[in-house]
Amino acid sequence: MLFRLLQALLGLWAIFPLASAYTNPVRNPGGSDPFVVYTGGYYYLLTTTWNDVQVSRATTIEGLKTGEKKVAYTTTEETHCCNVWAPEVHYLGDKWYIYYTAGNSVDLDGQNMHVLEGGATPWDDYTYAGQLTTAWGIDGTIVRFNDYGNFMVWSCFHGVTYQSLCIQQLGSDYTSLTGDISVISEPVEDFETHGTPVNEGPAALYLDGKTHIGYSASYCWTSYYCVGLLTWDGATDPTDKNAWSKHDGCLLSSANGNYGTGHNSFFQSPDASQTWIAYHATTIESGACNDSVMRWCRRSARGAMASQILEKRWPGQWNSASQAPKSLQDVASREWTLHYSAGSRIDEKSA
Repeated sequence: MLFRLLQALLGLWAIFPLASAYTNPVRNPGGSDPFVVYTGGYYYLLTTTWNDVQVSRATTIEGLKTGEKKVAYTTTEETHCCNVWAPEVHYLGDKWYIYYTAGNSVDLDGQNMHVLEGGATPWDDYTYAGQLTTAWGIDGTIVRFNDYGNFMVWSCFHGVTYQSLCIQQLGSDYTSLTGDISVISEPVEDFETHGTPVNEGPAALYLDGKTHIGYSASYCWTSYYCVGLLTWDGATDPTDKNAWSKHDGCLLSSANGNYGTGHNSFFQSPDASQTWIAYHATTIESGACNDSVMRWCRRSARGAMASQILEKRWPGQWNSASQAPKSLQDVASREWTLHYSAGSRIDEKSA
């Protein structure tokens, strides 16, 4: 996010989709821009202390609090030593690659996208593979399209006035970008313009045969910072802005004492039958983006969670009107275990 400062004011929280015991927060401090992936029997959580990239792993989400942790990369090279943000790890070809934002020690004008090359697991050693962008850019993620290949999407100022979302083809070596840069989303809707207009923190969501990009809207130092959604039409070149439709309003926003819910990632359950969302927030009413909190939601095998992630309201899905939340934010801000049945109803039970 733009203009983050490191302060131990926020935490990393969770809504567990399983009946196992847990306590909040999951990470406090140090949970900003959460990226989680499950592979090989481990959950991996990527974080940063602002001058390095760290990887934690555990066999359970709860275990990430005290699980193994190591520094994947740090450097004193002035061009990318500092202001390290938003690390993500992706499996491409036969290796894992970490994509992250970094810049210099002077200011934030030198923020750019960088990549580390790893090995067969996210826990293997990494080497610096290079800088991906030459103009200011942050929060890069990888989005895959069956007929078009792999692309990087990030927050940029490419020919636009405000932070927008750019897309560019990922090279066959996975450590470079190729082709033209295109802008696919600008912060023009009301929910994207609080504080200052911003689109940032993109995250790919593949759900029920469709490709979506969750992203963070509005300035992160406000309580209006929230998660929006773009949906690809499934056919048009994804670098074409017209190939993307924007959901009307926030899908995840401040509620129940948690403010500035944003910069999320999506990850699958061990059996790949559920999709969970991880995000951060603050307890500061005015909003803040100096550290973070995190929670979790789940998608059932038959798609009950799809409507929760992709729609603001879910009429008829709760046991009674008194239990019906107004939006995903209400679920995401309470400590619940959610049990789904056939996608037709959701039973609410306290964890």
